[in-house]
Parts: sequence; C-alpha cells; structure tokens
Amino acid sequence: MTGNKRFSLLYPAGKDVSFWKIDDSTFHDLGLDVIVRDVSSEPKEQAILADILSCLSSDPDVTNYRQDIFEDLRVLPDVRAKLEELLEKIEFNKQYGVLRKSRDEVEGLWFLMHRLDQYRDYITCVDSLRECLCDERIRSQGLREYRDHIDKVYSDAHFNELRKDLEKLTVETSEIQSVTIGMNLNSRLEATSLGIVSVNNRPFKKSGIVSNFADGIGGDRIREGNDWEGDMHYRLVEKTGGFSFTDTMTDAVKATSPLVRAAGGNTMTSIPGGDGLGNTPAQFDSVLNRMLDTMAKNLRKTLDKYADTALAEVSDVIPEFVYYIRFIDFMAGIEKKGFKLSKAKAVPKDERSMKARGFYNFKLAMNLTGPEDLITNDLDFDDDHTIYILTGANRGGKTTSTQAVGLLFALAQGGVFVPADSFEFVPADRIYTHFPADEDKTMDLGRLGEECIRFKEIFDGATPDSLILMNETFSTTSFEEGYYIACDSVRALLTKGARTIYNTHMHKLATDAEGFSRGLTKKAASLIVRSDSGRRSFKLAIAPPEGSSYASDIAEKYGVTYEMLTGNKK
Repeated sequence: MTGNKRFSLLYPAGKDVSFWKIDDSTFHDLGLDVIVRDVSSEPKEQAILADILSCLSSDPDVTNYRQDIFEDLRVLPDVRAKLEELLEKIEFNKQYGVLRKSRDEVEGLWFLMHRLDQYRDYITCVDSLRECLCDERIRSQGLREYRDHIDKVYSDAHFNELRKDLEKLTVETSEIQSVTIGMNLNSRLEATSLGIVSVNNRPFKKSGIVSNFADGIGGDRIREGNDWEGDMHYRLVEKTGGFSFTDTMTDAVKATSPLVRAAGGNTMTSIPGGDGLGNTPAQFDSVLNRMLDTMAKNLRKTLDKYADTALAEVSDVIPEFVYYIRFIDFMAGIEKKGFKLSKAKAVPKDERSMKARGFYNFKLAMNLTGPEDLITNDLDFDDDHTIYILTGANRGGKTTSTQAVGLLFALAQGGVFVPADSFEFVPADRIYTHFPADEDKTMDLGRLGEECIRFKEIFDGATPDSLILMNETFSTTSFEEGYYIACDSVRALLTKGARTIYNTHMHKLATDAEGFSRGLTKKAASLIVRSDSGRRSFKLAIAPPEGSSYASDIAEKYGVTYEMLTGNKK
C-alpha cells in the first residue's frame, strides 16, 4: 500500500493506492519494452516510461484519472506546448542552476545575486503555469487539481512575500555601482591587509592624468588619519597587454615580498602569502562578503527560506508530464498512419469485466505503414467467458491476439489511449504471461519442469482480478502428458476466477471446455481463429475448435509435413 501524500498526475490526490509491478519477462512478452524504446530514444525517459507502465493499480479511479489527463493534453496542443516549455525551464534550473547548490557550501555575494535572478525566473514560471492551467477548456480532474495544488503551494510558501522580497533585494543590490578599497601598509610600504572602505551607489570616474599622478604619489598629500573626506580622485588601474590584474596591482603598491597576516575587523581581510596579491580577485570576493556581511546574510536567509518549496512542490510532476507528452507525440504518428486509438473506460466489478470492440495488436501496428491489412476483433470477459481456450492454425494470429489483449490492459491502466474502437474493462491487479522460455532458462529443470514451476508461481500469485495470458503452455511434452497437466490447470484457474486466455495447439482441450465448467460460476469457452477456406483470416470467434489439428500444426511449425519435407503435394 502506498499513500499518495504528494501531488501526482498518476494518482488522485489524497488517495491510498496499491500497485503491483509487472515483472521483466511479462513486460517483454507483451512487447512493452519495444514500445518504450520507440516512444523515446532517451535512456532516462525510457526508464520513466517503463516504470510507470509496469506499475499496475486495479482502482478504476486511477485509470480514469490518467485517461482524462491524457485526453486533455492530447486535444489541447497549445496548452501541452506551453506546459512543456515552462516545465523544461524549471527542470533546467533544478538540474543545472545554482538553486541545486548545497546550503552547506560557502556562497559568495555574486553567487547569491545570480541565485536571486534564478528565483525571479522561477516565480515567473510558476505564475505562467497558474495562468496556463486556468484554461477553461481543461476538463480533467488531474490538471485542475494541479492548478489548485500550485495555488496552494503559492499561498503556503508565501510566494507573494517572496516576490516582494525579491523586488526589494533587486533594488538594493542593483544600487551597488562601485566599491572603495583600502589597503594597510607596514613601515616598508608593504601591503599587510586590504578591505572595503565603502559601498557606493555611483561609479568612479577617471580623473585627469596629471591630477591622478599628483594625487597618487604627491608627498605633501599624505593624510592625517584614515577618514575618507569624499574628495579622493579615482586612479584607474589600466590593464596592459601581457600583464595580469595581479601584476598591475603588485606594481602599484610595490608589494613584492611575503605579506604578514594582519588582524582585521569585519571589513578587512589579510593578504595571502606567496606572491603577495596572487589571489586578489578571490580576495575581493571574500572582502565583499565580509564588508557586506549583513546584506549577504539577509539575501541568503531570504532565499533559503524558500529553498525547500522552490522547486520540489511544482517540479515533482515533470517526469509524469514527460510520460504523457512522449506517448501523445508518438501516438499522433500512429494515428497519422490511419490507425484508430480511443479513450479507455475503467468500470467497477460486475458480471462483465471486459468489453473490447475493434481492437488490434499495437506492437504489430507500429511496424505497418497503414491499417489496410490489419484485422480487428471483438472480445468480452464475463462469467460465461472467464477463460478462453484459443485454438487455430499455426501462424494464424493466436499469439498476436493474446498479446493484444495484454497490451489493452497495460496501456489503458497506464493512462494511454488504446488500440481499439472502444474498450471498457475492470482493471487488472496483476498481469501474468506464461510464454515459452529461452533455452538457457530451462537447462537445469527441462522445459516441462520449468513450465510447471512458472505456472505454479503464477497461480499462487493470481487473484480473481488478475489477467493471465498463456502461450502454448505445456506443449513441450507429449500430447497425453501436456493435455493431462493442462486439464488440471484450467480447472484450477476456474476456481481462482482470473481472466485467462490459453493459446494452445491442443484442440481437445478447447473441445472439453464446457465440461471443465460444470458446477462452477466461472466458465471456460472455446475461442478460435477462423479459417477462411483454408486461409488464415486472423479473425476471432467463440466457437468449437476447427478440426483436431494439434499434430498437423506441430508438424507444420517444425517443417516436417510431407509437403514441406519433399516440396511435393500428396
């Protein structure tokens, strides 16, 4: 059980949701791994898509919540584009801006001023988000609640106060136009410390060359005391080719020997050792921080007050937006080719637990240029059709149809529009697949042993709300042995009540479907892929199996019919 304490575009606010994660083998059997790779080429985004798709909630409210959001974002491309633009800005600041700097690190004044600019930009983005989400065309509960959530964050975090603080700080910091630096000398005229004399709201202007020289070195101009009377002239230290700022300063004060650290107050900093002023620019930053200690602390305090809420509350949904937007963009390409996609509807438990009309295999459609050769089907799950035993000719579409049903559930519960004319269903709490395993997974136990163990695990984990998809299960042994195990498995699954499609070559199993159901509320039914005058139609129908072609299908599958072996007709 997971409590949804934070706002999410995947779960309704304040709702406790339980979810189950689709395992990797089922994810692969359904083709979801291929779909994810086609939807996005970015590994980080693929991880987001896979994580969301693989987490199932059987709550109908969760499915409908997601479907409504998907619909809004899909039919309102202008809103989608604006939200994407704003959230990308916020994510960029979160990942690469100074806002992610640890508060334990030392922050210089200039760093804080840059941080100030980014907070201002963040507030602008939040304002734009609120405006965008106020669009009257938005109908989904999720996007409307996201707007309300942002309003609440705006209020709780005192963003109006932050805006005023930022405006005030902007005025205060923008007034700094110049800094007057003082330097203490020892008896040998060596610099021992330097510090800020004053912070000014006007820049210095260059004095005349002669006056500059006289003011700088005239012996009769040495002052008594160190109070600044405001009549000093500005002597510009020109940067000359081949000389660094440090070199120029060193020449100006003749500081060529190691300097002694002097005890200074809050407005002083000692000159470092070594070459005297080797770290002058960094020292200036340090001096400014100490001289402007009050301003820096106030700025730091103001910004840190909002650090916890500045990005997290609004930006937590960015991966969820990425999920919706990437699927919308991808499915727009599918629709452009002429394939039908529709909004799924989740319903509470009832006698009928699935009604699919005009559905097709989404993974198959991705590889087609158009729907001309695509066969669609209808299928229901209800008490009389809880388990389908699906038979038909080899390569007739049994596996494709089985996979298609699993994709309907997975995509719909993921909040994505489904490949069907319509799809109404009770969400599955778990989806299991029992498809043939790779050779290397059956070395120790043998294929039949591996199949039995895997089926037992599925049966133990399944509930009446689960979906189980079985593909040629127990067909790796003799017909008699496989049939014996399959009969017991079907009877056991009927007592469980889980929706199941059992795709098999064992036509006798489908013939006996009615007998398995005697005395039980849940029933098994025979489902076939119809043949059209011997041709594969890929069309499903509830009907008795056509013939008893288990052996012939197996022979055809492995290329050992008379025609395939000899190339001759009988």
